[in-house]
Amino acid sequence: MGDEDDKGYRWETEYEKTWEELHEDESGSLQASVDDILHRAKRRLLQDRVTNVRLGMMRHLFIVIDASSAMSDQDLKPTRLIATLKLLEFFVEEYFDQNPISQLGLLISRNKRAEKITELGGNPRRHIKALETLSTQACQGEFSLQNSLELALSTLKHMPSHASRELLVIMGSLTTCDPGDIKEHIKVLFTQDCANIRCSVIGLSAEVRICKTLCQRTGGTYNVILDESHFKDLLSQHVTPPPATCDRKVIINFYLLLGFPHHTLGGDKDTGEKPSMCMCHLDSKTSQGFSTTGYFCPQCKSKYCELPIECKACSLTLVSAPHLARSYHHLFPPEPYKEFLTSDIVTDGQVCCYACQIEILDPHVYVCGKCEKYFCLDCDLFAHETLHSCPGCASSRNLQTIQATSIS
Repeated sequence: MGDEDDKGYRWETEYEKTWEELHEDESGSLQASVDDILHRAKRRLLQDRVTNVRLGMMRHLFIVIDASSAMSDQDLKPTRLIATLKLLEFFVEEYFDQNPISQLGLLISRNKRAEKITELGGNPRRHIKALETLSTQACQGEFSLQNSLELALSTLKHMPSHASRELLVIMGSLTTCDPGDIKEHIKVLFTQDCANIRCSVIGLSAEVRICKTLCQRTGGTYNVILDESHFKDLLSQHVTPPPATCDRKVIINFYLLLGFPHHTLGGDKDTGEKPSMCMCHLDSKTSQGFSTTGYFCPQCKSKYCELPIECKACSLTLVSAPHLARSYHHLFPPEPYKEFLTSDIVTDGQVCCYACQIEILDPHVYVCGKCEKYFCLDCDLFAHETLHSCPGCASSRNLQTIQATSIS
């Protein structure tokens, strides 16, 4: 079934002397060596990232959470479900921070059924509040993969084709209780309405054959966690926008109409605005969404309480200008720094990191290929994972701007 089957079993390969990479520090602790190994592993992942590909910047992601009785196991503390919900809270915040023009929804599966917790939306507070509510509920029954797929696909298939449509399943059960043949249902993913929907699975117990088949046929990823830190790393891999899926051999450029509404304040005597219900909460039984403020579609004047969102009346995508600006770094990420030995860079003194201004005691130093500034390993990871820009290149551009302004 691909490259993974060609690797063979672990005991068939040679022993890896991983213990030789661990060294005690002055206090006798191994934590420094462990952190160094983890940091270098993250750097290898950044270097292996494929560049110059067409990304699905506008994402529509549904997360399916297994809430069956299998999630009550305590191999993840305090339970699988509580640990999953805590990690998902951090994931939701990071997802919207890195993908501000994308949307996310939550589903759970228990008692052989699937239930929608939150609709697709761009408000992280609403999803985090729903996750906190799930932590008080008990794990019951069996997990159903087919019902989860049907519920997610009923919404994703109506999303526009230019957007990335994704499904992430967090599955702790080793079985799935389905009303029909799950293999026949997977074939539905190749129909015209459900084409290009990427399904990925994160397993909490062991590898399940049907999940692996689902991910391979839809172009998703399938991983089984080792521990809680590995679980967090697997979730963070789904923060970055995936390559856009398209069956056409020739990608045709097209224009996408966007609306940039302003948050309007009404209800005063001058404007005469009256409270109204937003389009997001028309079916809600509460008073949420009934106010004098909101975002009004510039095309049909429909009211919404959050961005980004697609107008239900005229199908115009409503975003804000800062959302587009924050998504820019995915298109042009900073190039990986080159690794050199510190002894080869400087032989007559100490070398300091340009970002944190601390002496680099590590035998390796990382150099930007454009500005040729020196960086330590921590600042290298921070620049590529969080900052998404090179501090040396940014300061050089600012210095050139200041010099040009002073001359003029």
